[in-house]
Amino acid sequence: MIESIITDYEGRKLVKFARQTVDSYLSKRDFKNYANLTDIKAGAFVSLFRYNNFGPLELRGCIGFPYHIGPLSDNIKEASIAAATRDPRFAELTVSELSEIIFEVSILTYPSEIVVKNPEEYLFRIKIGSDGLILHWEYGSGLLLPQVPLEYNWNVEQFLIHLSSKAGGSPDLWRSPSTRIYKFQALVFKEVKPNGDIVKVNFES
Repeated sequence: MIESIITDYEGRKLVKFARQTVDSYLSKRDFKNYANLTDIKAGAFVSLFRYNNFGPLELRGCIGFPYHIGPLSDNIKEASIAAATRDPRFAELTVSELSEIIFEVSILTYPSEIVVKNPEEYLFRIKIGSDGLILHWEYGSGLLLPQVPLEYNWNVEQFLIHLSSKAGGSPDLWRSPSTRIYKFQALVFKEVKPNGDIVKVNFES
Protein backbone atom coordinates (compact mmCIF):
# COMPACT_ATOMS: atom_id res chain seq x y z
CA MET A 1 0.00 0.00 0.00
CA ILE A 2 1.06 3.57 -0.67
CA GLU A 3 0.88 4.39 3.06
CA SER A 4 3.66 1.89 3.75
CA ILE A 5 6.29 3.94 1.89
CA ILE A 6 7.02 6.32 4.76
CA THR A 7 5.48 7.38 8.04
CA ASP A 8 3.69 10.68 8.61
CA TYR A 9 6.58 11.73 10.85
CA GLU A 10 9.09 11.09 8.07
CA GLY A 11 6.88 12.96 5.59
CA ARG A 12 6.81 16.06 7.76
CA LYS A 13 10.58 15.92 8.17
CA LEU A 14 11.03 15.71 4.40
CA VAL A 15 8.98 18.89 3.87
CA LYS A 16 11.15 20.69 6.42
CA PHE A 17 14.20 19.30 4.66
CA ALA A 18 12.95 20.66 1.31
CA ARG A 19 12.49 24.15 2.77
CA GLN A 20 15.87 24.11 4.53
CA THR A 21 17.54 22.95 1.33
CA VAL A 22 16.10 25.82 -0.73
CA ASP A 23 16.77 28.38 1.99
CA SER A 24 20.40 27.30 2.25
CA TYR A 25 20.87 27.14 -1.52
CA LEU A 26 19.44 30.62 -2.15
CA SER A 27 21.33 32.05 0.83
CA LYS A 28 24.53 30.36 -0.37
CA ARG A 29 24.92 28.50 2.91
CA ASP A 30 26.03 24.88 3.20
CA PHE A 31 23.33 22.48 4.34
CA LYS A 32 23.80 18.73 4.59
CA ASN A 33 21.36 17.74 7.31
CA TYR A 34 20.49 14.18 6.33
CA ALA A 35 20.31 13.00 9.95
CA ASN A 36 17.45 10.55 10.57
CA LEU A 37 15.94 11.04 7.09
CA THR A 38 14.59 7.98 5.35
CA ASP A 39 17.00 6.25 2.97
CA ILE A 40 14.38 4.41 0.91
CA LYS A 41 14.44 4.72 -2.87
CA ALA A 42 11.41 6.52 -4.27
CA GLY A 43 10.49 9.14 -6.82
CA ALA A 44 9.52 12.59 -5.56
CA PHE A 45 8.14 15.95 -6.65
CA VAL A 46 8.47 19.26 -4.85
CA SER A 47 5.83 21.91 -5.51
CA LEU A 48 6.08 25.53 -4.38
CA PHE A 49 3.01 27.72 -3.93
CA ARG A 50 2.65 31.40 -3.15
CA TYR A 51 0.44 31.70 -0.10
CA ASN A 52 -2.73 33.74 -0.36
CA ASN A 53 -5.08 34.40 2.57
CA PHE A 54 -7.95 35.34 0.29
CA GLY A 55 -7.87 32.92 -2.62
CA PRO A 56 -6.36 29.77 -4.14
CA LEU A 57 -2.66 29.10 -3.91
CA GLU A 58 -0.56 30.23 -6.86
CA LEU A 59 1.92 27.72 -8.26
CA ARG A 60 5.48 29.07 -8.06
CA GLY A 61 7.46 26.03 -9.19
CA CYS A 62 7.18 22.25 -9.51
CA ILE A 63 9.92 19.80 -10.46
CA GLY A 64 10.44 16.14 -9.67
CA PHE A 65 11.65 12.71 -10.59
CA PRO A 66 8.96 10.05 -11.08
CA TYR A 67 11.39 7.13 -11.22
CA HIS A 68 13.51 5.80 -8.38
CA ILE A 69 16.86 7.09 -9.57
CA GLY A 70 18.35 7.30 -6.09
CA PRO A 71 17.62 7.68 -2.37
CA LEU A 72 14.50 9.68 -1.61
CA SER A 73 16.46 12.32 0.32
CA ASP A 74 18.69 12.97 -2.69
CA ASN A 75 15.69 13.22 -5.01
CA ILE A 76 13.95 15.72 -2.74
CA LYS A 77 17.11 17.80 -2.39
CA GLU A 78 17.55 18.01 -6.16
CA ALA A 79 13.84 18.54 -6.84
CA SER A 80 13.63 21.31 -4.24
CA ILE A 81 16.46 23.29 -5.77
CA ALA A 82 15.17 22.71 -9.29
CA ALA A 83 11.61 23.77 -8.40
CA ALA A 84 12.97 26.99 -6.90
CA THR A 85 15.45 27.83 -9.64
CA ARG A 86 14.95 25.82 -12.83
CA ASP A 87 11.24 25.58 -13.57
CA PRO A 88 11.12 27.22 -17.03
CA ARG A 89 7.65 28.64 -16.36
CA PHE A 90 8.85 30.90 -13.56
CA ALA A 91 11.64 33.26 -12.58
CA GLU A 92 14.11 31.95 -10.01
CA LEU A 93 12.81 32.14 -6.47
CA THR A 94 14.44 34.76 -4.23
CA VAL A 95 15.29 34.54 -0.54
CA SER A 96 12.84 37.33 0.24
CA GLU A 97 9.98 35.26 -1.26
CA LEU A 98 10.50 32.26 1.03
CA SER A 99 8.31 33.75 3.76
CA GLU A 100 5.40 33.68 1.26
CA ILE A 101 5.97 30.15 -0.08
CA ILE A 102 4.26 26.90 0.90
CA PHE A 103 6.28 23.72 0.33
CA GLU A 104 4.61 20.51 -0.79
CA VAL A 105 6.40 17.16 -1.18
CA SER A 106 4.92 14.23 -3.10
CA ILE A 107 6.49 10.78 -2.64
CA LEU A 108 5.68 8.52 -5.58
CA THR A 109 5.21 4.82 -6.12
CA TYR A 110 6.94 3.37 -9.16
CA PRO A 111 4.87 4.05 -12.32
CA SER A 112 3.19 1.05 -13.95
CA GLU A 113 1.81 0.93 -17.48
CA ILE A 114 -1.94 0.80 -17.95
CA VAL A 115 -2.24 -1.89 -20.62
CA VAL A 116 -5.40 -1.55 -22.70
CA LYS A 117 -6.74 -2.96 -25.97
CA ASN A 118 -8.91 0.10 -26.60
CA PRO A 119 -8.11 3.65 -25.37
CA GLU A 120 -11.65 3.96 -24.04
CA GLU A 121 -10.63 1.50 -21.34
CA TYR A 122 -8.51 4.24 -19.74
CA LEU A 123 -11.72 5.92 -18.62
CA PHE A 124 -12.43 2.95 -16.35
CA ARG A 125 -8.87 2.13 -15.30
CA ILE A 126 -7.95 5.49 -13.79
CA LYS A 127 -9.19 6.65 -10.40
CA ILE A 128 -9.43 10.35 -9.64
CA GLY A 129 -8.05 11.08 -6.19
CA SER A 130 -5.67 8.13 -6.33
CA ASP A 131 -3.77 7.97 -9.61
CA GLY A 132 -1.20 10.29 -11.07
CA LEU A 133 -0.43 9.83 -14.76
CA ILE A 134 2.53 9.86 -17.14
CA LEU A 135 2.04 9.86 -20.91
CA HIS A 136 4.81 8.84 -23.29
CA TRP A 137 4.69 9.34 -27.03
CA GLU A 138 7.18 9.66 -29.86
CA TYR A 139 7.86 13.37 -29.28
CA GLY A 140 8.00 13.54 -25.52
CA SER A 141 6.14 12.94 -22.31
CA GLY A 142 4.01 14.66 -19.71
CA LEU A 143 3.16 14.05 -16.07
CA LEU A 144 0.35 15.19 -13.79
CA LEU A 145 0.30 14.46 -10.07
CA PRO A 146 -2.81 12.84 -8.54
CA GLN A 147 -3.78 16.02 -6.69
CA VAL A 148 -4.05 18.05 -9.92
CA PRO A 149 -7.45 16.76 -11.19
CA LEU A 150 -8.90 17.32 -7.73
CA GLU A 151 -7.71 20.92 -7.68
CA TYR A 152 -9.45 21.60 -10.99
CA ASN A 153 -12.42 19.25 -10.51
CA TRP A 154 -11.61 17.23 -13.65
CA ASN A 155 -13.17 13.91 -14.54
CA VAL A 156 -11.01 11.12 -16.01
CA GLU A 157 -11.44 12.24 -19.62
CA GLN A 158 -10.52 15.83 -18.75
CA PHE A 159 -7.52 14.49 -16.85
CA LEU A 160 -6.36 12.64 -19.98
CA ILE A 161 -6.97 15.65 -22.23
CA HIS A 162 -4.84 17.90 -20.02
CA LEU A 163 -2.20 15.19 -19.72
CA SER A 164 -2.02 15.04 -23.53
CA SER A 165 -1.52 18.80 -23.68
CA LYS A 166 1.13 18.63 -20.94
CA ALA A 167 3.00 16.14 -23.13
CA GLY A 168 2.95 18.62 -26.02
CA GLY A 169 0.34 16.84 -28.08
CA SER A 170 -3.22 17.36 -29.24
CA PRO A 171 -6.06 16.93 -26.70
CA ASP A 172 -6.87 13.48 -28.06
CA LEU A 173 -3.29 12.19 -27.97
CA TRP A 174 -4.29 9.77 -25.21
CA ARG A 175 -6.46 7.93 -27.75
CA SER A 176 -3.53 7.16 -30.08
CA PRO A 177 -2.65 3.44 -30.22
CA SER A 178 1.05 4.28 -29.98
CA THR A 179 0.64 6.33 -26.80
CA ARG A 180 1.69 4.71 -23.53
CA ILE A 181 0.11 5.82 -20.26
CA TYR A 182 1.44 4.94 -16.82
CA LYS A 183 -0.11 5.50 -13.41
CA PHE A 184 1.34 5.94 -9.95
CA GLN A 185 0.17 6.91 -6.50
CA ALA A 186 1.58 9.50 -4.13
CA LEU A 187 1.84 10.41 -0.49
CA VAL A 188 1.65 14.18 -0.23
CA PHE A 189 2.76 16.35 2.68
CA LYS A 190 2.25 20.09 2.69
CA GLU A 191 2.72 23.17 4.84
CA VAL A 192 -0.56 24.76 5.96
CA LYS A 193 1.13 28.16 5.90
CA PRO A 194 4.67 29.19 4.92
CA ASN A 195 7.05 27.52 7.38
CA GLY A 196 4.03 26.46 9.43
CA ASP A 197 2.42 23.18 10.43
CA ILE A 198 2.77 20.29 7.99
CA VAL A 199 -0.11 17.94 7.19
CA LYS A 200 -0.61 14.87 5.07
CA VAL A 201 -2.98 15.65 2.19
CA ASN A 202 -5.98 13.34 2.06
CA PHE A 203 -7.37 12.97 -1.45
CA GLU A 204 -11.09 12.78 -1.87
CA SER A 205 -12.68 12.68 -5.32
